[in-house]
Amino acid sequence: MQNIVVLTGAGISAESGLKTFRDANGLWEGHDVMEVATPQGFQKNPELVLEFYNQRRRQLLTVEPNAAHLALAELETHFNVDIVTQNVDDLHERAGSSNVLHLHGELLKARSIHAENEIYDCRKDILLGDTCANGHQLRPHIVWFGEAVPLLENAIAITKKADCLIIIGTSMQVYPAASLIDYTQPDIPIFFIDPKPALTGNHHLTVISKNAVEGVPTLVASLIDR
Repeated sequence: MQNIVVLTGAGISAESGLKTFRDANGLWEGHDVMEVATPQGFQKNPELVLEFYNQRRRQLLTVEPNAAHLALAELETHFNVDIVTQNVDDLHERAGSSNVLHLHGELLKARSIHAENEIYDCRKDILLGDTCANGHQLRPHIVWFGEAVPLLENAIAITKKADCLIIIGTSMQVYPAASLIDYTQPDIPIFFIDPKPALTGNHHLTVISKNAVEGVPTLVASLIDR
């Protein structure tokens, strides 16, 4: 086993104290998704959307990677590890993982509203009137609902090369991220770590019904010891 691909979702970050964006009732921190996570919402009320992500960014800067993040960084010292994450935080990078692809964007970056490739590091609030070098308003570097996922093809290419797939803390209900499992080679080992797993086991899928901070270090230790 050489190439391990890890697909992570909100569950792994929640254990560092980051709230998952979407509650069971479909609200994000008390806001309707359409208000704070769509281009239409931003056009209608940009100040609300900017402040929503400003609050998320401030919270991110107060938390630290947990044992699951650290275990995945340790895994990288033994295998070729690529992490494809649905999360917009930087906890994988802070833990020490070096190959991280953010499908849904990055909270600590901003971009021009008129040029999606004009991206800036951003650790402070984005305010109405903050502009890029060409004078256009900045927005969070987040893939909103209804927008294309620009790194999806990269994620598919990475997944196709996997000798092993590990899925952590995701409902496997958010597409297109959930479709990545369909691009794996036949019969490679797949591990699914989640306290409420949405997948069932078969001859090459192992379900680990634990939270990330328990399940990931245990799995990583077993893979290293093989």
